[in-house]
Amino acid sequence: MALLTVRAAADRLGIGYSTLKQWIHQGRIRTTRTAGGHHRLPEAEVDRMIAGREHPSAPAPRKRATRPAGLIVALSGRNQLRGFVEEVRIDGLLGQVRLRIGDQVLTAVITADALDELKLRRGDLALAIIKSTEVMIGREAGTLDVPKTRRRARR
Repeated sequence: MALLTVRAAADRLGIGYSTLKQWIHQGRIRTTRTAGGHHRLPEAEVDRMIAGREHPSAPAPRKRATRPAGLIVALSGRNQLRGFVEEVRIDGLLGQVRLRIGDQVLTAVITADALDELKLRRGDLALAIIKSTEVMIGREAGTLDVPKTRRRARR
């Protein structure tokens, strides 16, 4: 049974070193400790993490070196409403997104290409960005990997 350092395991998983360390301290990953107190990950544990990527409750590692094109870091629109995607419909070139924002529902019609790029699904967190007479739908970068159980609204 080969043991990997935390940095080697993070590189193999395609995630950051600090992220993997957080997962270790949270108990999400099994490790062994060396005599000096350093964490080592068995290859079987790394393989389990890689195999678990398709599972919705597993953390979805990101590639470290590349960023998705068009990642919005900041936005000048001040009227941003956070909500949960209630419904997504695509018909031809256009798509319709219904967001539940508190006890209100906001509907936006955007292109089908934009919906494909956002990968919006029912229950996802999203932003409605209102600028003058236009409404745009967006998603914060940190919400892409939130497990389904944390996306549901608490009542």
